[in-house]
Amino acid sequence: MKNEFVFGKKNYVLMIAGLVIIAVGYMLMAGGGSDDPSVFNPDIFGTQRIIIAPIVVLLGFIVELWAIMSKPE
Repeated sequence: MKNEFVFGKKNYVLMIAGLVIIAVGYMLMAGGGSDDPSVFNPDIFGTQRIIIAPIVVLLGFIVELWAIMSKPE
């Protein structure tokens, strides 16, 4: 009986790339808080955290889906 992986090398590389993209998206969302809870920091509503980071995370999930659905060579 021959041991074979479910996915090919290309699929695993795409999966790792997707995970890295998702991690970068979550890092873009992080931060922006204030050390003092009584002080408001408007950076939490910046373009990076509200628009760019969710798009990056969504792209990462699309890469993951593509990696899973693509046919191994």
